[in-house]
Amino acid sequence: MDTPRYAPTDPTDPSRPGPAPDAAWGAAPCPVLVAGPRGDVLGLNPPAAALLPDAVRGAPLRDVVPAWIADAHERIVLPPAARGTARPQAEHGSLGDRTFAAHGSRTADGNVTWWLLEDTDRRQAEAALDSERRRTAFLAGASSALLASLNLERCMEVTASLAAEHLAEAAVVVAPPRGRRFPVTHCRSGDRPVHRLAEARPAEVPGLGEALRGFPPVPSRWIDPAAIPDWLVPDGFPGDVGSAVVTPLPGHGVPAGALVLLRSREDRAFSESEEVFARLFAARAGAAMSAARMYAEQAAITSTLMRELLPPPLREVHGVEFAGSYRPSLESEHVGGDFYDVHPGADAEQETLVVLGDVCGKGLEAAVLTGKIRNTVQALLPLAGDHQRLLDLLNGALINSHHTRFATLLLVSVVRRGRHVQLRVTSAGHPPPLIVRDDGSVEKVDTRGTLVGVFPDITSVTAHVELSPGETCLLFTDGVTEARGGPLGDEMFGTERIEEALAHCAGMPAEAAVSHVRMLAEQWVGHGRYDDMALVAVTAPHHAHLSAVHGRTRGRYTA
Repeated sequence: MDTPRYAPTDPTDPSRPGPAPDAAWGAAPCPVLVAGPRGDVLGLNPPAAALLPDAVRGAPLRDVVPAWIADAHERIVLPPAARGTARPQAEHGSLGDRTFAAHGSRTADGNVTWWLLEDTDRRQAEAALDSERRRTAFLAGASSALLASLNLERCMEVTASLAAEHLAEAAVVVAPPRGRRFPVTHCRSGDRPVHRLAEARPAEVPGLGEALRGFPPVPSRWIDPAAIPDWLVPDGFPGDVGSAVVTPLPGHGVPAGALVLLRSREDRAFSESEEVFARLFAARAGAAMSAARMYAEQAAITSTLMRELLPPPLREVHGVEFAGSYRPSLESEHVGGDFYDVHPGADAEQETLVVLGDVCGKGLEAAVLTGKIRNTVQALLPLAGDHQRLLDLLNGALINSHHTRFATLLLVSVVRRGRHVQLRVTSAGHPPPLIVRDDGSVEKVDTRGTLVGVFPDITSVTAHVELSPGETCLLFTDGVTEARGGPLGDEMFGTERIEEALAHCAGMPAEAAVSHVRMLAEQWVGHGRYDDMALVAVTAPHHAHLSAVHGRTRGRYTA
């Protein structure tokens, strides 16, 4: 503020023009200033004189007080028609490093008395509270954004974007290494994140190696910006790095990575409170990244297990057509209690074993026992020629396990002899298969037996069946026959409807027969609830491909 043209005088001198101080404001503990309607200083008390050393009587108000007080004075002295009927509000502003609320009151002679009430502490408290509210809102929003995805790369993107937008000019997220390279996500404020794998040496960056091992962060004042390597600086970063913060991203038991915040030389350095806030944000980001990494690991394990539990794709084996279809009871569950397997014979002269089963229950618990049964049957394949022996051993394995569930099974040994396909079919408590002949007639295979995993001894009856070219044997679980639907929604699909559907499949390939029956069963169910469904078709094709058997070439057969 320029030095005024007026010589300083005693502002409380009653011989000076203007009102003399009185008990109303002259002895007030807060600064008080009186100004006339023309904008000149008429009087002020000692606290005001100390606060405004250039203010003397007769001086123009605008020359000796901040503009926000002078502007408020010009508004308050306007004629009533111009200023309206609203009561004047307190004006707020600063004087040096202090803030005041100026309350103006008009006197009867048209002068204005300005009472200056300091509110520096209150303003600072309000600013701190507002800042804390913004930070709390930011952390809440950041948590929601980070937890919205369980994809690790996406979590790194969100972490880098939020940090660059709210905490620094640029942010870099460094994940634990993959081999010798580190996954790194760069982001500048206002830009899209960029991923890459960097061949880096974290130990060269002060605090980075420690952060990746989960040690406490290093204060920014201990980090030399010149030591930040190029691979940590995003492309297009404005100028040289002027300040850097390296803080760990804590995970669930192990570090999730490190967060590096960068500011240019033109921007201000990081304050201690900003570093503390960065650690609060890093804690949330690290938890989200750790959860995403754990999910990815679990998903990989689950995918590996699913490949073993899901029914295999079927194809033609040794001149016999095989087709299968599986539908779990819930679309969200890829596995359940129904299963099938086809174990090809060593050559065309050896029988191929088809296994179709149904474990009591559904979902993951049933799938666990399904996997055990399939693995046990796989181990017992050398005994596949003797169905009864195989079932006895499997039954003993299930009874001696901790599972209380049981299962039903169909064992079908298949071999092609000339133009025909011969089957040995054994049921262990399972619905018998159906056969569609070339004339469209449907037969039920005469086989039966007891459940597996219930009684110490198991009995079964094996049926011998022969398929002519174009004929199909259909195996199915009770999820098909017991599928409820129809006009009223509570009637079972039943074996008769399967027979009727299968009658239209005479001469069809195995894949077509399975698809036709499944389509009708699903239409019957509609949007209702259903159990696991599994179907397998074994078809004698109308022709056989050339194949070498025992060094001789067998001929091509046609119907």
